[in-house]
Amino acid sequence: MAKADPSEQMRLLDVAVLDGKLRGLDVQAKALKEDPRLPDLHSGLTVAKSDLVVLDTAVSDAQRALTKSEDDVAAVVARIERDEAKLNSGTGLSKDLMALQSEIESLTKRRSDLEDVELEAMDAFETATAKAQSERELVAQMQSVLDEVLDEVRSQLGALKMERDAILVERNALVATFAPELMAIYDRALAKYGVGAARLFHGKSEGSGMQLSAGDLADIKKISPETIVMCPDSGAILVRSEEWG
Repeated sequence: MAKADPSEQMRLLDVAVLDGKLRGLDVQAKALKEDPRLPDLHSGLTVAKSDLVVLDTAVSDAQRALTKSEDDVAAVVARIERDEAKLNSGTGLSKDLMALQSEIESLTKRRSDLEDVELEAMDAFETATAKAQSERELVAQMQSVLDEVLDEVRSQLGALKMERDAILVERNALVATFAPELMAIYDRALAKYGVGAARLFHGKSEGSGMQLSAGDLADIKKISPETIVMCPDSGAILVRSEEWG
C-alpha cells in the first residue's frame, strides 16, 4: 500500500480546500451560462425578428401597390391633359371634339375611382409602415435587454475566471511542494470521484459525509499512520488526525 508522512497527508487538506473553491467557482460559472433569462430572451427576440420580416414584406407590398396606383392616376391625368389640349385647340371635326369631350368625362370618372384606390393604398402603406416601425422598436428594445443580460453574465464570468486563475496559481505552487507519487494518488481520486482528500473525524468521512462502519474503523486502526487510506464511500484519501477515531 502507498505510504506518505502523516504531516504530508494532512497538508493534502489544503489542496482539497483549493479544489473545493475551484469546484464552487465552476458551479457558479455553469449557473451563469445557464441563466434562465437567456433562453426566453433569445426565443422572444427570434420571434420578434421573424415578425418584423413579415411586416417589412407587407410594407414592400404596400409600397408597390401605392406606386402602381400613383402611376395609374398619373397616366389618366396625362391622358386627360392631352385630350383637353386637343379639345381647347378647337381643331378637328365636330364629332371628334364631341368624342374627346365624352372621353374626358369618362377619364375624369376613372381618375376619381383611381384616386380612391390611391388613398386606400396610401392608408395601407402608412398602416403597414407604422406596424413595422413599432415592431422594429420592440426588436431594438428586446435586443438591448438581451445585450444587458449578456454583458452582466460576461462580466461575472470574467470575475470568476480571474478568481479561478488566482486559485490555480496558488494550487500549483502548493502542489509543487508534494511528492509526485502522493499527488498522483490524490489527482486520480479527484478526477474519478470529485474529491481528492478528506478528513476522517470522529469516525465520519468528510468526503462522503457518512459515518464509517465499525468494521472499517477497526481495519483502519490496524493500519500505520503512514499508510494511505481511501474512503470506502467517497474514494478520497482519508486524512487521519488525532481525533479521527
